Amino acid sequence: MTPMKEDYLKIIFELGGGKQQVSNKQISLGLGIAAGSVTEMITKLDDEGLVTHQPYAGIQLTPKGIKYAAELVRKHRLWETFLVDKLGYNVADVHPEAEVLEHETSDRLATALDAFLAHPQNCPHGGVIPSAAGEFRAVSHRLLADAADGETVVVERFLDNHELLTYLSELGVHLYDRLTIVKHEPFEGPVVVQPVAGGDPISISYKAAHNLFINEAPED
Repeated sequence: MTPMKEDYLKIIFELGGGKQQVSNKQISLGLGIAAGSVTEMITKLDDEGLVTHQPYAGIQLTPKGIKYAAELVRKHRLWETFLVDKLGYNVADVHPEAEVLEHETSDRLATALDAFLAHPQNCPHGGVIPSAAGEFRAVSHRLLADAADGETVVVERFLDNHELLTYLSELGVHLYDRLTIVKHEPFEGPVVVQPVAGGDPISISYKAAHNLFINEAPED
């Protein structure tokens, strides 16, 4: 399987495509590529039995696709955790290294790495780490872009993208921050948020707001 096909499987998995349908637009924004290219690749993955595609409805991983994606994601995120926790890498810089290491990692090595790291549940950017059996707990797939004005939310995870993670770090947006949605600027403008902890409002770009997952903020 080509690296590009694997990237598609991983992004569909991360967007929630193992349990629900995701759109071409979500995949396009997540990978930073044209929607037309997404359609072409999804057709190939459909032909290989890795996804199902219902026009105007969405794309979802098949059981075969879930198994393949979960294995890739598990190894990738274990290495990301190792690089950050044990070697002191910056979170934004680990993706390329983990991309290489995941393809050289046997199941035995992944099991040993998991044990060495004390069985982490999440990677450094908040993504869930599947078990060796391919099982993974439910996470929110709600996007910041979909939050309502005036709502207070908590940041649960980010898509695994160097540019995105660098951008959010520069803005001062971190995992588990509580944010109140001030407004959505029109014409695919930014989402303006107010950190509950204080400070100035932050404008998060349209694209980043579609790559950042939230959950309802717990009551104090």
